Amino acid sequence: MKRLNLVLGAVLITAGLTSCKNDAEMAAEKSVDRYESFVDSIDRLDDEERIANWEAIEAQYEARLAEAEAALENLKDREGAETRINDKKTKYDEVKMEASQNMNQASANNGQTLYVSFFGEGNGVGNDMDFTWVNKDNILSVYENFVKTFEANKDTYSREDFDKIKNWYEALDARKNTVEKEGLSAEDNRKIAALKVDFAPEFKWERMNAKSQENENAKEAAE
Repeated sequence: MKRLNLVLGAVLITAGLTSCKNDAEMAAEKSVDRYESFVDSIDRLDDEERIANWEAIEAQYEARLAEAEAALENLKDREGAETRINDKKTKYDEVKMEASQNMNQASANNGQTLYVSFFGEGNGVGNDMDFTWVNKDNILSVYENFVKTFEANKDTYSREDFDKIKNWYEALDARKNTVEKEGLSAEDNRKIAALKVDFAPEFKWERMNAKSQENENAKEAAE
């Protein structure tokens, strides 16, 4: 009887180890499956959805890939799993390249639209930092429209938009230094200075909030 109990005990221990091993392998298999499903889901998104959510997509992709690669240690068919992962890596790289091209085009189009909202049609081109069209007679109205436009739309700007606006504002300031030497009136100069005093800290605050919100969204998407 004692020998029988020992034998039964050994069988139960072996069964338990086998069960644990099977559980670990099943969990590992699910990790690889989740990675494949995630890449397939990104492939099915339309261009607009990808562009709007790409940073969050990249963060989540890296997390899913790391999970799948870590799972390889618990798979009997490691070679087969590696092939599956590598196939989806190739697919993701293709999707990423397409998304990058679309984002660059969308960024250029958005940049031009954004530029026009601040400076009007025919006054420079998108990311162009040439502000020679600004002179002593129109510079006050340019600043006034700039600040007015920002106030009206500040809640809609992305982090990338804020970066563009910052660059344009600095270029406009640099142009002002030149215009001052070309006969800018003291009255207009004083009004511009007043606009700048109010605008600068508000812009800094809104830009910081936009960056914080973007980081938070990416973090939530990766969890």
